Amino acid sequence: MIKIYTIGFTGKPAEKFFGLLTNSGVKKIIDTRINNVSQLAGFAKGSDLKFFAKEIGGISYEHKVDFAPTKELLARYRNKEMSWLQYENEYLNLLDIRKVAQKTDVEKLHENCLLCSEHTPEQCHRRLLAEYFKHVRNDIEIEHLIK
Repeated sequence: MIKIYTIGFTGKPAEKFFGLLTNSGVKKIIDTRINNVSQLAGFAKGSDLKFFAKEIGGISYEHKVDFAPTKELLARYRNKEMSWLQYENEYLNLLDIRKVAQKTDVEKLHENCLLCSEHTPEQCHRRLLAEYFKHVRNDIEIEHLIK
């Protein structure tokens, strides 16, 4: 089985965030945000997160823009110009257009953690992405790190 984790940093202090990652045995964080340099991200800002993950848990870091929604899609959803269901459909279509399934060696996602900002996975693209990969390969187990 391929184990894929997901996590959001919003609403989590650094101690809890890094504790969830290290206690789960995550080997790599895959940042799925379009913008990983926002000052609002605090400890989860791209270069800082890469440093902290390596120093605290020996966890590597990679930013994968192909896994992120476009700025326009995100803006349309946040501005309530589309429903969550419409967002889901457009995001999954975007992954197909980008040929994410074909370009990704899914086996290398084992013990990786898909990261974005949302506190919980219910209405978050990281959950959709993990489920997208599970649809491609049925030997994937998904665990959302939230508690």
